[in-house]
Amino acid sequence: MSGRPVLMMGCPRSGTTLLSALLHAHPDFAVAPETRFLLPAYRRRAEFGDLHDAASRRRLGEFVTRPESSFNDLKLDRDTVIAAAVASPPSFGSVVSAVWREFAAQRGARRWVEKRPLYWRYTAVLLRLFPDAQIVHLVRDPRAVVASLMRVPWYQKPVTHALAQWASAERELRALGRRLPSDSYFCLRYEDLLDDPRTQLGALCQFLDEPFAEQMLDFADAAGDLVPDRKTWHSRVRGPFDPSRVNAWERVLTPEQTGLIEWGVRRSMGRVGYSASGKAARPTAVDVRDYVKDLGIERANLVRRATRDLRERRRHPMDLAATNPERADGPSAR
Repeated sequence: MSGRPVLMMGCPRSGTTLLSALLHAHPDFAVAPETRFLLPAYRRRAEFGDLHDAASRRRLGEFVTRPESSFNDLKLDRDTVIAAAVASPPSFGSVVSAVWREFAAQRGARRWVEKRPLYWRYTAVLLRLFPDAQIVHLVRDPRAVVASLMRVPWYQKPVTHALAQWASAERELRALGRRLPSDSYFCLRYEDLLDDPRTQLGALCQFLDEPFAEQMLDFADAAGDLVPDRKTWHSRVRGPFDPSRVNAWERVLTPEQTGLIEWGVRRSMGRVGYSASGKAARPTAVDVRDYVKDLGIERANLVRRATRDLRERRRHPMDLAATNPERADGPSAR
């Protein structure tokens, strides 16, 4: 069995919340509700000072436990988490992961899992912080993802932007999977999970080097612990597996929108096992133009983030890698 952290990601609306609830129901794992502290703290890391000083670790611990970081959704005692941060080894990854370690400890779990779909944009940063992490990539039919994004209240962008998100996430995470060893990257299709959850969860547990737990198939309580009531767009995660939802996109997308998706990501769809629907119409010239533009913007932003991060790491070097107690002699990323 392993003590490695688990990072779960994919394009938004790919089913990562459902998979989180299933894994959270496993007695050895704790998946915290989504937080908003890791990347802001990383960008501002120079402000906290030398983490070899307890006062600096305290400042960082206080920052990551602010209410505006969604910390209150974790239902943890703030002073306890700050004390754990101060007691952590003097690396950025070790201090910030005190939040998830405490969340797991409160639930009697050995391992913590951090889920945030858009982490696919920051995989290089995450692997500097947690170099022994295991990456779980959940992929879903792009037509279903786009249709779902169009129906949630927090996403007010056009179909072309949603499709560019799916294409970029798939491209980046597949490239990551080719670079990482087989025990560090695992890809799972949402549709396969709905169709045969026992087999798919068994394969996931084997990758994570943990035994399959029957409790994973009874995840209602875990979903209640994971998803705050205010997030009504996740209400289905509290219900049973519903394979009928796989093709619900057909009632949402127009033939032209379906045509845009099947044209825009046809090669990626084929590689993942999704076929043309036979219900597509020729996409509009405006949508084709806007999709190409949105895709270019997303890729340019990835390059800009990487360049800025490299510059900041040179300007403000510090120990970044979290110390895994099972691998205490491992290298420290900077």
